Amino acid sequence: MNSITDIPPIEVRENLDLLRADLHQKIPSKKLDQNLLIATWNIRAFGNLTRKWDSDDHDSPKRDLHSIMCITEIIKKFDVIAVQEVKDNIRALRDTLKLLGNDWSLILTDVNKGKVGNGERMAYLFDTRRVQLSGLAGELVVPEEWENEIKDNALTKQFVRSPYAVSFQSGDHTFILVTLHILYGSSPKSRIQELKGIAKWLSSWANSMNAYHHDLIALGDFNIDERGDLLDKTFLSEGLYVPPELQNIKVTRSIFDKTKYYDQIAWFDGSPNGPKLSMDFLNAGNYDFVPFALQNRGLTKNSLSWHISDHYPLWVEFKV
Repeated sequence: MNSITDIPPIEVRENLDLLRADLHQKIPSKKLDQNLLIATWNIRAFGNLTRKWDSDDHDSPKRDLHSIMCITEIIKKFDVIAVQEVKDNIRALRDTLKLLGNDWSLILTDVNKGKVGNGERMAYLFDTRRVQLSGLAGELVVPEEWENEIKDNALTKQFVRSPYAVSFQSGDHTFILVTLHILYGSSPKSRIQELKGIAKWLSSWANSMNAYHHDLIALGDFNIDERGDLLDKTFLSEGLYVPPELQNIKVTRSIFDKTKYYDQIAWFDGSPNGPKLSMDFLNAGNYDFVPFALQNRGLTKNSLSWHISDHYPLWVEFKV
């Protein structure tokens, strides 16, 4: 049986060289004491894998060792990345961590049980040379007092997949990331109350955290179909800010549909009298891996989505 630590075949090495070169051109480099790169990525059904370099039509899952090497090359460009759709089986995640090496670490939730939870976990992978855990980790829970404030008591049973908050430290600076994966539901309207509830929770928390100079950033799969369909009514109405770079129609989230705005990264910018992020925003974007990841395999987009993902990673760069 092949191992992720084996020397890969020449065609895999050649493909990784192309992918690295493209990443170098399109993602900012890590600069000591100058910048911080935060990302989010919904990696489709990130669970088991087939221990072959090139899975075939009869293999399940389709994700193989070549795929994991491509995923790892993308992840290592960032300082900390929130990953959604990590499954109960974490074999692929463990192999990714082996490739990242001893300078990287991991923190993740237990599995969300029940049908709507879809057997998923939330996870963060982070480069310990650049960021460290600073102590806080927990899931967001709705206070009883809010039941009457959220229309139709939509959240009396809590969030479908509890948002996962973890605090990190970079130098003397502390920031809290809150990763989400909103239930897709039967229609965009069905997502409004969960999004609104999370936005209200974050606004309340950010105002109290601001006194301690802790920044709060929400990121993940918000399952927003189109720019404006839910964002204005939920997150933006509670004071959260999405930079124009991530509202650009060219910054797509899905490899299948360029109109979708599922994934987001948002924070508070001080208006209308709320907390303000203390880090200076520099840049943001997505990464389109489709032209180069597994480029020499001739895969369809649907097949590529099971090897890598159906979502692009989304990233922001801050000055520190």
